[in-house]
Amino acid sequence: MSDSKQQEEQQKNPVQESEKTPEQKSEKTPVQKSAKSQDKKQQQNQQNKQQNQNQKNKNQQPKKGKQQGKTPFKIENFPVPEYVQQRIDVWDRIKRDQKKGEEKPIKITLPDGSSKDGIAHKTTPYEIAQSISQGLANSVLVAKINDSLLWDLNRPLESDCRLQLLKFDAPEAQKVFWHSSAHLLGQALERKYHCKLCVGPPLKDGGFYYDMAVVDKVVTSEDYDDIKNIVNIIVKESQPFERLEVSKEDAIEMFKYSKYKVEMISKKVADGSFCSVYRCGPLIDLCKGPHIPHTGKVKAFHVYQNSSSYWLGDAKNDALQRVYGISFPDPKQLKEWLNIREEAEKRDHRKLGQKQSLFFFHPLSPGSCFFLPHGARIYNKLQAFMRAEYQKRGYTEVVTPNIFNKELWEISGHWENYKDDMFIFKCEDVDYGLKPMNCPGHCLMFKHEARSYRELPIRFADFGVLHRNELSGSLTGLTRVRKFQQDDAHIFCTHDQIKPEIFGVIDFMKHVYSTFGFSFSLELSTRPEKFLGEIQTWNDAEAALREVLDLQFPGAWKENPGDGAFYGPKIDVHVSDALKRSFQCATIQLDFQLPRRFELKYVKSDQSEGTPVIIHRALFGSVERFFAILIEHLAGRWPFWLSPRQLIVMSVAQSAEDYAREVYNHFHSAGFYVDLDVSDRTLPKKVFDAETSNYNFMLVVGEKEKKEGTVNVRHKLAEGETKPKEEIKKLSEAEQFFLQLVKEFK
Repeated sequence: MSDSKQQEEQQKNPVQESEKTPEQKSEKTPVQKSAKSQDKKQQQNQQNKQQNQNQKNKNQQPKKGKQQGKTPFKIENFPVPEYVQQRIDVWDRIKRDQKKGEEKPIKITLPDGSSKDGIAHKTTPYEIAQSISQGLANSVLVAKINDSLLWDLNRPLESDCRLQLLKFDAPEAQKVFWHSSAHLLGQALERKYHCKLCVGPPLKDGGFYYDMAVVDKVVTSEDYDDIKNIVNIIVKESQPFERLEVSKEDAIEMFKYSKYKVEMISKKVADGSFCSVYRCGPLIDLCKGPHIPHTGKVKAFHVYQNSSSYWLGDAKNDALQRVYGISFPDPKQLKEWLNIREEAEKRDHRKLGQKQSLFFFHPLSPGSCFFLPHGARIYNKLQAFMRAEYQKRGYTEVVTPNIFNKELWEISGHWENYKDDMFIFKCEDVDYGLKPMNCPGHCLMFKHEARSYRELPIRFADFGVLHRNELSGSLTGLTRVRKFQQDDAHIFCTHDQIKPEIFGVIDFMKHVYSTFGFSFSLELSTRPEKFLGEIQTWNDAEAALREVLDLQFPGAWKENPGDGAFYGPKIDVHVSDALKRSFQCATIQLDFQLPRRFELKYVKSDQSEGTPVIIHRALFGSVERFFAILIEHLAGRWPFWLSPRQLIVMSVAQSAEDYAREVYNHFHSAGFYVDLDVSDRTLPKKVFDAETSNYNFMLVVGEKEKKEGTVNVRHKLAEGETKPKEEIKKLSEAEQFFLQLVKEFK
């Protein structure tokens, strides 16, 4: 089974066998009948004996998730691999020889402005928390130093600093919590499979996974109980997370049993330098950290999926196995997560897309979606919505080629940095590539003729088809595809126009997301360590972005220092759907480098030449991905203006069939998506099918409506309703009512 299919099958069945109750799983052994020669007393004794044995078996039965008759879990059955002791020996030697830093007085400033005295290389953030209250010390998970650096609670502070103590409600603390939980999972996997661990990061949307190389064993859902039981013991032991800095040579010695770890160390750790490793119990792993104080902080742990993967994400490398998990400091949070996951399964865009006949995929064109007629209606409506906004906001739509000579990609830098993600082919012995983005083509369009400052800003919008060579194992419904379209636009402007243009883009974005009922958050990513251009240019651009964000969202955005692209700062926008899941859709990026690579020029007011700035802008992002997010956000209940099934006309009796066709033609001519049901089925069956198919309105007609020239407008049942709202309207009244709904985007 392919990676994507395997993941899809696992995602379709999130609740594993282990989550059933023991009563659902147990199959009691029937009482053996006594021989006819036995008297009643012997028979009763035999029955009592059997009942006692059954009760004994039930009492010895492992807790929820274990089948009766299965060997009780014992940690002794899962010994650590042989290489663990060698790893620990190297750890002990390095720890014994490591020298402590100089102890001297330091000042620790808290968020409220108060300060605490401490000793460098001795006082820990946990001790500071304790000095405030034991309750605080018990609830914090990680520290933050000088507003940027995350720090282990038990790691001594080294100098004067500003200190924040973060609980689980802080996104950064959640990431640390899930990263630490991945180490618990890794320890369990080593015991269960005697594997070679590879990487185990936290996931962006919550949870974590661990990749492992294992020979002659395949992870199945039946293994989940053993993994969770091992983790439960690790949690009960409250194993402390310990940090150690080791040289490159010692790190290679520590992990010499694993070619994967040795490769990571060899590539990522410079000769003569050091890296950090963390230990909890018998597990020692390469890790930057930080981590939670000890494993006992994890109060709820759940394994929910496994799949295949590749070392370093490259299909040319070794095949690995991946196990996914989720954890929380409170069991109630896990219960809530499971409920949301269950609801998410119901809303899965792949299921709803099939149920509503919107789209499908075919193995003869992997990663490329076939939009069926009703799906195409939604797709086109999304683009039409954006096109209407383009006209209002001064954008000019253009159409650019799909195929470009490799020379274009060499100029843009994509041939050097993005070639492996492109579809490349030869034509008459010349290399060509299908475009993965529109910006280089827009640069050619800008350069096509002489430009004056009077023309700027120029806003090119393009729904061109894009192709990216995604790995087959990463393809996931509409959220990860190879062929897609974006609501892509590039704004060519002067430096002085950056601020008003960004202001306009953000106003545009607010309108789009509010229309679809999304809330969103924003992050400003600033100059990275490796960047192109002048520092002052970067500073001016970042200042302009901060000013716009402060005006539009005072106190409601955050900054990611050093996380910008090498060619300019950017604003990342994360939308939250009805299930409070976060997705990155919009991106607003300043680009100082592409105009220089293409030698773009315009004539300034003093007749000298200037180089424009490019603002890369997409609000939907990929239309395909936005489609998927939207269908799950709405649970497939499309608003009238966007719905592919707006109206259905149904006749009560055969005598009203001609009038039903007349009503159908009326609304079809008015531009609505309308269907007709004049079958001989009963009205309740017609209504049920229309509800199931998610029609927004049912127009019921019979003899009375025929005589009066009216329709009985039945509204789709709202969530929680048992009786639909009905209204009798003249055809013209009904048409105006529906047109108003479209106008108001309701």
